[in-house]
Amino acid sequence: MSQPTPLPRARQRRRNPLPVILGVVALVGLTAFIAFGNLNKSLEYFVTPTEYAQQRAELEGRPIRIGGLVRAVDYNPQTLNLKFVVSDGGASFPVQYSGAVSDLFKENQGVVVRGEFQGDTFHAQELIVKHSEEYNVPKTQTELKDMLQQTQ
Repeated sequence: MSQPTPLPRARQRRRNPLPVILGVVALVGLTAFIAFGNLNKSLEYFVTPTEYAQQRAELEGRPIRIGGLVRAVDYNPQTLNLKFVVSDGGASFPVQYSGAVSDLFKENQGVVVRGEFQGDTFHAQELIVKHSEEYNVPKTQTELKDMLQQTQ
């Protein structure tokens, strides 16, 4: 009796990688669209007074943010009316704001104001004051006393 010949090995069916690759690309694309699409909506830029003066026709009548240095501060704590000039060295604009003002707000301090122009005066609804990025811990009791006296 002769031995039956073994069957040849079955050919493995090769799977097409295209659906998996397309699925991964679609998932990455959707994730990027959601992340960067919403990121762009939440970013808010500010213009300097010089940039506003150059782009006045495009920006006039729109709510914007203007950033620069504070000059000529006039603040009435009873009425909470604040008038000052925001400047970047090239151009300057008067600003009016009504509301409480941070202790950090002072002459020659960086500020960003949100609002819109009415004529040549910027009417601000929000005031953001730049503060120092340094934090120095007083090493001695006298340094602490000196620091407290400077803030008063």
